[in-house]
Amino acid sequence: MAIDAPIKHANPKVLGTGFIIHNGQYAITNYHVVSQVLDPSIVEHHVVLSGSGQIVKKVKAEIHSIDIKHDLALLKLDATLPAMKLSEPEMMHPGTEVAFTGFPIGAVLGLYPATHRGYISAITPDAIPANNANELSSLLMKRLSDASLIYQLDAVAYPGNSGSPLYSPVTGEVIGVINKVLVKDAKESALSSPSGISYAIPVEYVHKLLKKI
Repeated sequence: MAIDAPIKHANPKVLGTGFIIHNGQYAITNYHVVSQVLDPSIVEHHVVLSGSGQIVKKVKAEIHSIDIKHDLALLKLDATLPAMKLSEPEMMHPGTEVAFTGFPIGAVLGLYPATHRGYISAITPDAIPANNANELSSLLMKRLSDASLIYQLDAVAYPGNSGSPLYSPVTGEVIGVINKVLVKDAKESALSSPSGISYAIPVEYVHKLLKKI
């Protein structure tokens, strides 16, 4: 497991979760976790934090490839870390039991990963629902017509879980990547009053990013 973070000072700011794949020299996270433009004037880098508790290793990482449509980023690491195994690219069925592990509240006290379990409740188009007909712009309608299918989960995830591996609790194989939660009210309610509905990008798109190596 790993956390992706940009570093400006001695202590990096944790923005999300990631996980190691392939030969141990690559990591996957959400594109929105690493989409912040880095400042070259202060030699700013992304880093992956690996370890547990207060014993943490910082590994420099560079963005190798991105898939903006599916909110994925492939990072190349300066070191080799233990990797997770990806499942085959076929979609799992609704009702499948799943788990995901990440850092829902960051790493203020150190790296202490939390694991949540639940089920795939549906396979649904990756589209942002509109509150009323007036919000159905031509851009949104186009996205609805060209939406990819993603997993809707009956499981509680939080903003810090962005990029967490969604995996089978039986085999440990990664079947998707957590990328968003359904927010009921204001953005802050994702922490104080989570909806219990989360979404994940299928591993099929991770396989496609790996082909760019």
